[in-house]
This record gives sequence, structure tokens and C-alpha cells, in this order.
Amino acid sequence: MKNLFLLPVFLLLSLPRILAADAPDQARLAELDAYWAEVSKAVGTGDFAGYKATCHPEGILVSGTRGYSQPLAKALARWEPEFAATKSGQVTSSVRFRFSKRLNDETTAHETGIFLYSTTDGDGKTTREYIHFEGLLLKTERWRIVMEFQKSQASKEEWDALK
Repeated sequence: MKNLFLLPVFLLLSLPRILAADAPDQARLAELDAYWAEVSKAVGTGDFAGYKATCHPEGILVSGTRGYSQPLAKALARWEPEFAATKSGQVTSSVRFRFSKRLNDETTAHETGIFLYSTTDGDGKTTREYIHFEGLLLKTERWRIVMEFQKSQASKEEWDALK
């Protein structure tokens, strides 16, 4: 009987700790937000080395929009000329991220949302791509993406809904 009395007391005392465990760690979310800001800055300035530094050397790109999977290093080699064109001013590029779900702990993160990749060429033609994506990140000395899954095209309305 004595143990039954202690159970509600234990639960009451444990409640703040249980609730805190479910609440996102604000410092970690700030780190992840800084990671995505670093990615955006690298794309916007054409900093290929900076962008590459945000990627894990063994990373994987999964393209649901194009139907393939490949090492991220191979995708980086393909994307490098776009970075050079941005750096030289031939095009203007940007990427922004909005999230629908963010799961993480001290060393891993699974980020789900939409990214908007925009380019404007020398003639002023702007292209916008809204892409549903998932990112799997690993933190060793810093956060780096291990898997980028570009799932499918998204709409502007879906993007706007994630504000």
C-alpha cells in the first residue's frame, strides 16, 4: 500500500523532467538553424568549398524527383559549375528552407520540410523550384548532412503553409 502512495508522488516529481525531454532543445535548434543558414549563404555566394564543408564525405543524395540515388560527392561535382557561375556573377542563386518536422538529439537530426531553390540568369529569367525534402544530419565536430532526400516537387501553397 505504501508503494501505491509513492507512485503519484514519483509521477508528479518526474513530470517536469518528462515534459522537458519532449520539448525541443532550443540551443540545438539554434545550431541546426545556423547549419541551414550556412548552406544558404554558401549557395547565395557561390562558395563551393563552404557548401562542400556542410556535407558528410560519405553522404548520399536521393532524388525522388529524378529517380536515382548517388554519393553526394558525385552530385557535388555536378553542381560545382553552378557555384562557379554564381560566384562570378553570371547567375544569382539562393536556397531557403522551411520545416514541417524536426527530430534530433545531441548528435543526430532528421529534418523534414521544403526548400526553395531560385536562380536568375544573366537575361533576368528567374527559375524557382519548391522541393519536399528530408535531411539526415550527423554532428561530430560540426553538423553535416549524411543524406539529402529530394522527395518530390512542392507547390508555392505548400511552401507558404510552412511559414
